[in-house]
Amino acid sequence: MRGWTAGDIPELRGRRAIVTGANSGLGYHTALQLARHGASVVLACRSAERGQAAFDRIRTAAPEADLVLASLDLADLASVRAFAARYGDAPLDLLVNNAGVMAIPHRTTADGFEMQFGTNHLGHFALTGLLLPALRSAPSPRVVTVTSGFAWSGRLNFDDLQSERRYRKWSAYAQSKLANLVFARELDRRVSEVTSVAAHPGYAATNLQQTGPRMQGSTLMEKAVGIGNAVVAQSAAGGALPSLYAATAPDVHGGACYGPRILQYRGAPTEVVTPPQANRPGQAERLWDVSETLTGVAYAAAAP
Repeated sequence: MRGWTAGDIPELRGRRAIVTGANSGLGYHTALQLARHGASVVLACRSAERGQAAFDRIRTAAPEADLVLASLDLADLASVRAFAARYGDAPLDLLVNNAGVMAIPHRTTADGFEMQFGTNHLGHFALTGLLLPALRSAPSPRVVTVTSGFAWSGRLNFDDLQSERRYRKWSAYAQSKLANLVFARELDRRVSEVTSVAAHPGYAATNLQQTGPRMQGSTLMEKAVGIGNAVVAQSAAGGALPSLYAATAPDVHGGACYGPRILQYRGAPTEVVTPPQANRPGQAERLWDVSETLTGVAYAAAAP
């Protein structure tokens, strides 16, 4: 049976979308397909140069696309607030929380958070909360938060969320991706006007995997990861399909997670099972409270 493809995306004309990290990889292909199917897309990118290159590529591939290039650094809450103030004044049908960093050497954000938890989770938590009025003013809004298969090995260490006692890059990454999943579900539970879902790409070839080795100066590891991407991984376009399905398919339901159907590794998107630690009693509420405290962003009228 033929699996779901980008060709199954419905007509999106008249709908407005924001995609974080739209300059490359999954974010680029998500923004490209949304634009090709008629959505007005804001490309939210940290790098102006890479963002402009992505903008030009999408414009070439879809000359009629309605695109806006915007500056957003999720590792800086001042940037998040400035972005939301500028692009949160009109109804927002779709927010794709895609941008992220993976297994990098220890760094901190502009606000002093561990970089992976701060960027992947806290930045998107703040952005979504600040854009909530725009989402609520759209007729059927969705929020898609991109998690990872690494969430299966993650745990939320509330005694050391910022990895101040001990930093292990893969553990910190797994924690941030579990936080993405827990957040997506809790958002759906708390904000009834918004359909919130998670998605993950399986093993997709993007530049994300090579960034950590490059930052560490490990040329050998960078080359090895590049070979793995070329030989084993599915394409970035294929990895974006779960996000696109979660964003546009009519049978999507809130709180679910969508990923590749072949062992959650590759293939057409489908609803997938999630790690049991994502459902620990009281965990979502605690993460929500901590996130509001750390970011200073409170979700107005969110039911406890």
